[in-house]
Amino acid sequence: EETPWFPRRISDLDQCSIKVLLYGVDLDADHPGFTDPVYRARRMYFHDVAIAYKHGDPIPRVQYTKEETDTWGVVFRNLNRLYPTHACAEYLVNWPLLREKCGFREDNIPQLEDISRFLRDRTGFTLRPVAGYLSPRDFLYGLAFRVFHCTQYIRHSSNPSYTPEPDCCHELLGHIPLLADPNFAQFSHEIGLAAIGASEQDINRLATCYFFTIEFGLCRQNDGLRAYGAGLLSSCAELEHALSDKAKKIAFDPDVVCKQTCLITTYQDQYFVSASFVEAKEKMREFALSIKRPFAVRYNPYNQSIEIVSNTQHVAQIISDLKGDMCIIFDALRKLQNSVTNDINNKN
Repeated sequence: EETPWFPRRISDLDQCSIKVLLYGVDLDADHPGFTDPVYRARRMYFHDVAIAYKHGDPIPRVQYTKEETDTWGVVFRNLNRLYPTHACAEYLVNWPLLREKCGFREDNIPQLEDISRFLRDRTGFTLRPVAGYLSPRDFLYGLAFRVFHCTQYIRHSSNPSYTPEPDCCHELLGHIPLLADPNFAQFSHEIGLAAIGASEQDINRLATCYFFTIEFGLCRQNDGLRAYGAGLLSSCAELEHALSDKAKKIAFDPDVVCKQTCLITTYQDQYFVSASFVEAKEKMREFALSIKRPFAVRYNPYNQSIEIVSNTQHVAQIISDLKGDMCIIFDALRKLQNSVTNDINNKN
């Protein structure tokens, strides 16, 4: 079977990001904004901004309307009261930083450029604007480069508690605080790398695992359950439901998860629980080994490219790189040992 095309350099994402499959400017008849000409004109504006964007450009700043800001404010206010008791610890660490550094406030919709710079300094992730739903393959390809495709438009004001598609409330309130966590960012990145060159069947399996973890995942913390999935952390109703006794919870197992059905317009039939992001990442690493492709891949952060590992020369280069890292580890351990020895001697 022929290997599907995939981006080799981060600039190649320019070819992926314009292929919007759903919504964008073409709203369905049951979309809350379908009959609103002002809303549809705004969606056209956001579409044009996203389509014109190229890698390396600053993300255009948006002057949001009062109606858009008020809609954001309703969502922000209602969710903010739930986060202390429902969001995972990693979310709560980054939440005040985003409020301080990026203008996350009830009366202000943050700008993607500010958030992208913040994330780059924290975890190496960046944002790029997108006009609507991408295919699972194109979206996951972005994660392989530590790029998160992010909408700038907001849901229709007639129903702030509902959106049939991802909007900036979902992206910014749900995803961004956890993309600022190193372990979570690496978890997302590795799911993206697993998608490189994968078959359509394997892409669907990976996308389903992504859906039930990064969108709707739960984790155990402080002798209880907390949410880390963005779909939960951007929806008051489902956040409360998922952590209630009414919701069915199952231990996260990628081989089980990949066979589930993703529900978009209703609550999920069950939610999957991990002990930590580290545990989920390790399980996904094992799962990724089942993906059939004639080569391995790794991400080169220095030139932001995907490297194919398919011969002994490639493997030798990786081993050489690892030797450098191992020297650093051995040096650090030696100095730590000396420090402990000195502390003991000083106490004696």
